[in-house]
Amino acid sequence: MKTALITGANKSIGFEAARQLLQHGYHVYLGSRDLAKGQQAADQLKSEGFAEVEPIQIDVTDGASIAAARQALGQKTTVLDVLINNAGISGAFPQEALGTDVRAIKEVFETNVFGVVGVTQAFVDLLRQSPAPRIVNVTSGLGSLTLHNDPSWKYYAVKAAAYNTSKAALNAYTIMLAYELRDTPFKVNAVDPGYTATDFNHHSGPGSVADAAARLVRAATLGPDGPTSQFFSDDNAPETGISPW
Repeated sequence: MKTALITGANKSIGFEAARQLLQHGYHVYLGSRDLAKGQQAADQLKSEGFAEVEPIQIDVTDGASIAAARQALGQKTTVLDVLINNAGISGAFPQEALGTDVRAIKEVFETNVFGVVGVTQAFVDLLRQSPAPRIVNVTSGLGSLTLHNDPSWKYYAVKAAAYNTSKAALNAYTIMLAYELRDTPFKVNAVDPGYTATDFNHHSGPGSVADAAARLVRAATLGPDGPTSQFFSDDNAPETGISPW
């Protein structure tokens, strides 16, 4: 049975991605900063008939927590097939380039960038044991530098000095990681779940959680001929599904 770890999976898109991977026959380790909330989420999925799910406590901004999660997972499995780096924060708005406190920007980067780097580095040894490892970095369409410099883009005016730049940095890290793993079976991609109605945006998005999670799962279950080092965004590029960086 294939295994998957999803960070920030106790609610919203991460939770739904866990449900969909369970439907695909995976054993899912449901990462949550608060173990009690993770257990509640796992119990909810079990009540729906999914037995192959269990919570893992992990705070992606805390190196000790990441190390403890790696140790805990290593006691349960020797192989990890999928890592979905889903945990993320937006930070407080507005986020002006000249007016946002550096500490606020650093806080967003701690989760959205450095958290992804720390988790990926900690769990890559288990991923290397998989015959077909997949890493999915959950980004945003707002992380596209190309589109942010195009006045005709529909989200051109949605500038956020902390959130958008953190996702652009995450996209850059995804490219570096994919390059480093280019001669291996790894598939490493950044996926924009789309503007989705969640607590993250006070349910202002038009997209559904189910559709957003399906985008992550699609990248997590790519076949051997699937692409790597791509920025998937149905929102930015509805025809091709590949967003410009």
